[in-house]
Amino acid sequence: MKTDVFIAGGGVGGLALAVKLASRGVHVTVAEQLVKKSSAYKGELLQPKTLAILDRLGVLGETEASGHVIDQLRFLEIKRQSGALPEEINLTELNYSRVASSYDHALMVPHETTKEILREKGATYPEYFHYLSGARFLGFENGQAKVRQQKTIQYVEAHVYVGAEGRSSPTRDAMNVRVKRQDYNHHFLTVTIPRPSDFNKGKIITTARDFLGLFPLPDDEVRTVFLIKAGTFKQVKEQGLEQLYQAYSELEPELAQGVRAIEDWKAVQLMIPFTYHVDRYYKGNLALIGDAAHTVHPMAGEGMNLAIQDADVLGELLAWCKQNDVPYHDHLHYYEDVRKPRVKFLLNLSHLSAMVYSVPYTWWRNIRMRAVQRMYDDDQLHVKQMLNISGLGKWNFTLFDRAIQGVSFPPAAGQ
Repeated sequence: MKTDVFIAGGGVGGLALAVKLASRGVHVTVAEQLVKKSSAYKGELLQPKTLAILDRLGVLGETEASGHVIDQLRFLEIKRQSGALPEEINLTELNYSRVASSYDHALMVPHETTKEILREKGATYPEYFHYLSGARFLGFENGQAKVRQQKTIQYVEAHVYVGAEGRSSPTRDAMNVRVKRQDYNHHFLTVTIPRPSDFNKGKIITTARDFLGLFPLPDDEVRTVFLIKAGTFKQVKEQGLEQLYQAYSELEPELAQGVRAIEDWKAVQLMIPFTYHVDRYYKGNLALIGDAAHTVHPMAGEGMNLAIQDADVLGELLAWCKQNDVPYHDHLHYYEDVRKPRVKFLLNLSHLSAMVYSVPYTWWRNIRMRAVQRMYDDDQLHVKQMLNISGLGKWNFTLFDRAIQGVSFPPAAGQ
C-alpha cells in the first residue's frame, strides 16, 4: 500500500491530522489497533484554541452539540469538617470571557465522542482518508511501516510517517530521541458520577491537603479528579468506598448522593501523572505528535489539546508541501520550530500548577490563595492566564506579575 502520509494511532491527534490532510487533498492512511471504544480515561476538556481548530475542520457544530460548555473555573478553598458542611474560606473565579475571541469557553466532551466525530468527518473524504481498524503498527521494516491487521501483515509506504501512538510509541523508538521525564508526589483517582442539573461550572475544591476537581459532562454527569498521595492507592481501596463517599461529601455536599453511584472500585481509575518531552519532533521523514512527543501534567487540562494543536500545525505544513510539490522531509523542521517552544511553555505552566496544589501545608495553602485571588483581581494577570490555558496566546509572566501575585505590589487594575 502506498500513501502520502502514514499515521500510527487513531486517537484525537492522529485523526485531527488525518482529517486536515484529507480535506486538503493529501492521501493519508491511519492505523488504529482498537476496534471498540476505550473505557480508559483520556482528555475531555477542549480548550478554545482547539475549538477554533475543530471549527476549521468543519466539526465544531457536532462537537458543541455533544459537549457541556465550561465558561468559568471556580477555585474554592474550604475547611473540611467531618460529618458537617464545609466552611468556605475563599472563592475565586477565572473566566474564559476574559479572552477576546468568539471561542470564549471550553467544552467537556467524552473522549470517544470526539474521536467518532473526527472519524466520521474523515470518511467524507473517501478518496484521501483511509482508516485501518484493528491494525497494530509494529514498527518499520525496509523503510516501510509494518502493520498487522487481524492475522495479516501488510506494509505501508509513505512519504512521511507520523507517530501518534501515545506514550508507547514505536515511531519514537525508531527515531532514537532523548526523553526528559518528571514524576510527582501524587496520583489521582478519576471517576464519572451523576450531578445535579444545576451543577454546571468547572470547580476546583481544595484544603491544605485535599484536591477535588469537578468538570461537568453532558447528560447530567461530572468527571471527578481526586488527589491521593503517590503509592497509596492500595491502602485507599482497603479503607473501602465509604471513605471515598465521605471525602466527596465533605468537600462538595452537592455530590453526596451522586458519589454513591460508585458501586465498585473497578469504576475508579488510577491516574499516575508524569511529564516528559522529547528533544526532537522529527528525524528524516518521521515526525511525532501528541503524547508520543510530550506528556503534560493533567492539572492544566492541556494534553489532548496539545495533540490537536500539533496536528493542526503539522497538517498545515504537509498540505503546503503537497500543494507546492516540494519534499516533505526538507520542511519538517518548521513543525518543530513552531511547536516545541509552545509545548515547553505549557509543560512548565502545568508543572507549576501541579506544584501549587501538591504541597500539603497550611502556610503554602495561604500563599496559593493569595496568588489565585490576585490573579482574579488584576485584569492583566487574569487575561494572561486565560490566554495561556486557552491556547489562544502565549504570555510569559514577568517578575512584576509575580510580585503582584505575591502581594508585594497592588493589582494593576481591579474588576
